[in-house]
Amino acid sequence: MRKTGLALACTLWAVVAPATGAPVSVRDSFRIGTTGSSYCSAQPVSNDPALAGMFDSGYSVTCRDAALPVGKLYHLRAEGDPASRLAAARSREVRCGTAHAGTLEDLGTVEVIDCKLADADIDYRVYQFRRGRGFFSAEGLAGYESALELGLRSIVADRPVVGEVSIATTGAGDPAAFARVQAGTLDPTRALAEAYRRNNVGSYADAAEFFAAVGSAGDGPISRAEAVINEALQKSNLGRFAEADNLFSRAEGLVRGDPLDGRRLRNYRAMHLLNQGQSAEALKELDKPVPAFASAAAPGSGRSLEIDVATAKRLNSESNVGEQLGTSSDQLLPEEKAEILDGQALQLRGTSLRLGGDYAAATQSLQNADTKLQAVRGGRVASIAWMRAQIAGDLGAIAEQTGNPSEAERLYRDGVTILEVNYPGSAALLNARARLAGFLARSGQPAAAETMFRDIVHSQADANNLPPSFARVLRPYVDILLEKTGDATTTAEIFAASQLMMRPGLAQTQAVLARELSGGTDEASRLFRQAVTLTRQVERTRIALAHMQDLPHPSPQELVRMKALTADLDSASKSEVATQASLAGYPRYRAVSSGVLSLADLQKALRPGEAYYRMTIVDDNIYALLASPTSARAMKLGLTAKDLDDQVSSLRDTISTIEKGQQVTYAYDVALAHKLYTELFGPVDGDLKDVRHLIFEPDGGMLRMPPNPLVVDQASVDLYAARVKADPNADFDFTGIKWFGRDRDISTAVSPLSFVELRQAPPASGSKQYLGLGHNSLPAQGADAAQSAADRDCVLPLASWNRPISDRELHIAGDILSKIDAKGVQIVTGDAFTDTAIEARKDLDQYRIIHFATHGVVTAARPKCPTQPALLTSFGGSGSDGLLTFRDIFDLDLDADIVILSACDTAGKATALATQSAGLATGGDVALDGLVRAFVGAGGRLVVASHWAVPDDFNATQRLMTGIFTSPPGTPTVTALRVSEQKLMDDVNTSHPFYWSAFAAVGDGEIPIIRTKSQVAQKP
Repeated sequence: MRKTGLALACTLWAVVAPATGAPVSVRDSFRIGTTGSSYCSAQPVSNDPALAGMFDSGYSVTCRDAALPVGKLYHLRAEGDPASRLAAARSREVRCGTAHAGTLEDLGTVEVIDCKLADADIDYRVYQFRRGRGFFSAEGLAGYESALELGLRSIVADRPVVGEVSIATTGAGDPAAFARVQAGTLDPTRALAEAYRRNNVGSYADAAEFFAAVGSAGDGPISRAEAVINEALQKSNLGRFAEADNLFSRAEGLVRGDPLDGRRLRNYRAMHLLNQGQSAEALKELDKPVPAFASAAAPGSGRSLEIDVATAKRLNSESNVGEQLGTSSDQLLPEEKAEILDGQALQLRGTSLRLGGDYAAATQSLQNADTKLQAVRGGRVASIAWMRAQIAGDLGAIAEQTGNPSEAERLYRDGVTILEVNYPGSAALLNARARLAGFLARSGQPAAAETMFRDIVHSQADANNLPPSFARVLRPYVDILLEKTGDATTTAEIFAASQLMMRPGLAQTQAVLARELSGGTDEASRLFRQAVTLTRQVERTRIALAHMQDLPHPSPQELVRMKALTADLDSASKSEVATQASLAGYPRYRAVSSGVLSLADLQKALRPGEAYYRMTIVDDNIYALLASPTSARAMKLGLTAKDLDDQVSSLRDTISTIEKGQQVTYAYDVALAHKLYTELFGPVDGDLKDVRHLIFEPDGGMLRMPPNPLVVDQASVDLYAARVKADPNADFDFTGIKWFGRDRDISTAVSPLSFVELRQAPPASGSKQYLGLGHNSLPAQGADAAQSAADRDCVLPLASWNRPISDRELHIAGDILSKIDAKGVQIVTGDAFTDTAIEARKDLDQYRIIHFATHGVVTAARPKCPTQPALLTSFGGSGSDGLLTFRDIFDLDLDADIVILSACDTAGKATALATQSAGLATGGDVALDGLVRAFVGAGGRLVVASHWAVPDDFNATQRLMTGIFTSPPGTPTVTALRVSEQKLMDDVNTSHPFYWSAFAAVGDGEIPIIRTKSQVAQKP
């Protein structure tokens, strides 16, 4: 039996909330925009000065990619003069003209007031409408007018009006950032309810932001322990297990004998272990004792309960008008919460026992859990509905495993029904439906399963906002489709479904760059880049402020720093929202991609002689798809993800490994390289014969190694074996081997959509050809003094700068390009090559090729230190640390066709710390998310980077790099790279893949290294 972990959620204490179809006036929030992937949200507010009575209501409007609310909605009693009240409230921020008549669908004539922000030349718009005793208003930044109009129509109709929001988005933000803005508009009690609701429906990243907002509120309705425990679980549900471990450890010291927090910690730690597939450890966690209620009344005893501070704050919050008026409360008692948590513990025990194969004990525990949960308020609690759906699913799995398919189907369907009633449209419902579809596929009902899976796939409007577990949801669907061999429609469906399994990181950054370049005008691109930069500035300022706020006893200096960061965050957020509003004037940026490219569109973008090979790994399964302009094939590969990772590690260990601090290269394993080729490309070997340019999208282990040094045929294996047998000293002679990359150009892609969008983007528009940077000066004594004493243990030793890479390759490339454009070439080396000088340059966007020949930093100085990917530079003046870091690079303003990183292991990954320091919320944990991503984010269309430490022996790297520039004008970069590699392959001294196969061209390798005269004439 296959054993997998479950992404489990926690509980929501409120009695069942209004259903999705309820009037907006009784909801905690409602969505504005019912179609498309762009949308906004309205959250109720209670502290707005325009609200004069208990029957007045106001909403804050938040939209994706906006760091602050963009507008407001009001439903006020018409008595008095509500229009004047609103005008007075907005007069501090905007300057308005005279009202004039306008028309809105459903409403007819409305009043429209055009305004400007008081401190910026940004349009602001007001809509006002009267009906009966109601006065309705919508106001906000004019760039979000479609959201304001839909919001106004929705509060008048008291239901979400069908329609599409058309707003400018950059794609640089992440869904969690949107949730963070939403959480910031709610009072703590509403935010807490929303946190639990989003957690229960499977929106874990969103839930984390709501819990963080509640936990940071000084008067929040929950304890710090509850906030930290919940935050830990969200990290676990997102697969960030190390962060979850740290948070659970912090929570231990905060529980302090609290019976509810003790139960939460026990349960959520068990969920954390289940998420990692450790069911036996989860059972041990569930066996741990929890604090008892020392003096509280038992349920039903009639004893009165003392109202503590948190309860008082909750009862005095805005969450329920009925409670404020003294009517019966629907809040759960502490003992009832404990009963739910204990019922959840039984459920988790049942899940753990099922995963361990003890079906009888699992069934008993799950049934006991169901009984216990239904005893609390008759089961009419939102979280109970969610847990009962989980219980039904687990019991269904047991029935299936024990040979009772009819009972299994009934139970799976029960779980779906419960969620359809209580959590329609949720990720939890999606997973329950997929679980049912998977059962149907396994039980001989493939047609029904396929229909259900297809509905799931096509219900996802935005592939960029899917939970990490979604890949597992789709795996059975792909398996069903693969049984229909040779069906073009089915292959296209597999291609679409597999794109819903994409990783964030570099693919998102490439898509953002392509979006920027598609603006059509310099002003549009400038505004877009400004919006992206401000988005990152908001994120990294927020992270810095959060770290300061976590200090248990901040010093006076740290308090001053916190105040400055708060002001910076407010300023950057306002600037970002204003820039986004201005960006709405460019229609191209209102169009939002779902993140999925059709197979037909990919094939249309491919040129004759090209093919796109895409790998997708789900759990231990590897899927592949090969597409050419006229055909496509999908397949499931025979090797597992672990097999792949082990084989790549073995090959890399023969190429370059570190032993006792020294880089060591062994004889390359030709036989293993052929075996891996056969497993990855053997099924399409015949289709590859006529492919001159392969666009390769790796996954798993192949993210750490280009496919170029794989061996195509058995004859090469036999040739090498015979050579070594004849002369054991010839084990480093690999001449005559038929390498996969010898006669075929290979580009590296990270998603079909970002590859096609970058291919369609205009070329660099700068007037200069080439900027070469490298050969750092030797550091002076004490050159690292710029780094703080707190970082002293993690400062790189000065010896790291003592062996600069030769600048000869820069000068050779510069000499060649000078013949084309003598004034458009610059070589910067020695004392001029400093981090601060590069960051200060304002002309970087004028160079189409930027070439670094320097050492890369990819490992930390010590194991305890964080890794910050960087390039070594010379030391400059004040503020220089001799490093161009991931964050520094992301902040550069490039407009480059090609960035060449002739340095060590520049195709590696970043760390979470490095990623966050650049203001990025996603990615960083896989290869290509390090320096490659940083240079793409800075504006590099194609990045040539290395997968391992490049060699100095035999001048191999210098020969390889300078050989690229000797190709005739118009030669694609990947072709120039391959031809240069061939010369090293054919030299016995450099025939080992260590010398020639480190570099990968990430992006569209068809970009020419040197433009022809006609290509220069065609550039914009």
